[in-house]
Amino acid sequence: MEYRRAAIPALIGGVLLTLLLWWAGASTQALHLPGTADALGGRIAAEFERWLTPWSYDPPASVRFGAGASGEIGEPAGADGTRYLELYATALQIRFAAVFAFFVPGALLLLRRLPPVPGRLLAALLAVWGWGLVAGTLAVTVSAPWLIAAQGHGSYRFLPQLASVISSGRQILVLTALVAAAATVLAARVTAKGAGPAPQEVVPARAARLAATAGTAMIALSLVVLSYQSVAAALQTAFTGSGLFAEPGDLLRQWLLLGAWAGPTGASLGDWLLYRVVDVLLLAMVWWALRRLPALLTRATVPAMAVCAVCVTVLGLLATQLLRVVLDGSSLRWDLLYLSGGLGGGVPAALIWGLVAGTAATVTLRLAVGHAETTGAGAGPDSDADATVSVQDPARS
Repeated sequence: MEYRRAAIPALIGGVLLTLLLWWAGASTQALHLPGTADALGGRIAAEFERWLTPWSYDPPASVRFGAGASGEIGEPAGADGTRYLELYATALQIRFAAVFAFFVPGALLLLRRLPPVPGRLLAALLAVWGWGLVAGTLAVTVSAPWLIAAQGHGSYRFLPQLASVISSGRQILVLTALVAAAATVLAARVTAKGAGPAPQEVVPARAARLAATAGTAMIALSLVVLSYQSVAAALQTAFTGSGLFAEPGDLLRQWLLLGAWAGPTGASLGDWLLYRVVDVLLLAMVWWALRRLPALLTRATVPAMAVCAVCVTVLGLLATQLLRVVLDGSSLRWDLLYLSGGLGGGVPAALIWGLVAGTAATVTLRLAVGHAETTGAGAGPDSDADATVSVQDPARS
């Protein structure tokens, strides 16, 4: 898809995602109305407030106290108190602007390389959804220093505070990013009318499998090796840092670990194996998606493969989180509360390892295709045995 056809849907999606998050944050005041706790239940209302507060302009209690808004002990001078509130407002402005700034370029790249035409429509929707989660997480990350400073103790355990802020606000992102992705893809379907058939590559099946295996190995390095309990503990304590950058362990785990697991000590072997199957399913989803990507993309470039690999990893994590909720068999009354605890988690690590996996897959793909062409082992486009299954030609749809 040409830039001019992809730009408008990407802008529509970025504006919609930003507005939805702003509206969600503004809705926190409704949770304080009389009768809300009675209608929803006090615990559920509190959980919804935890979802929405990271996107609300209404300062939390920690910021109001730090600003002296409560008028209690520890109240700073009036001008200083106002500055804390202004810092919080600045943090939210940066957060919403960053959501738009991060979403639009990623969506533009995805729509160009993965246009929502028949045969690619679902893949495009899922990819843009995953990128919406990434854009929101990056927006929370870049605005976090201002938010921490607004609480009045930014220099105290800065890195642990940073890790805590980055992990907030992700639950509502799952819903808003899905709505924005649907609007983006629908708009792209409209702008794509009249365009010629999207090009597609025919890639030797062996090269596609090698590329998928190389990319999945990078994901497995984090999910299986680094996420093992003893390795994760060593990573947590290996770097102590000093001053402002002391205690980086939580932040390192957040950006490097895709999971957490240990041996079957204290649990039945059957339950332990069942949860390990969930991890295997994540790797299987990543492998299958990476194998299909070269045929789905109009051109398997490094940026396109890397961004798509990030989206695949994010959605794979989301699927496994939902599956774990089913396996845990939590009671119906507290399903929402339990689900919200881990929903949308792991996005920072998925961003890092998805980029690595996509890059590794692309490099391996090019080397394998080049070797096949050199040795004459490459397959022709009519060979079902040697070529990947290509997407349906939109001109015949």
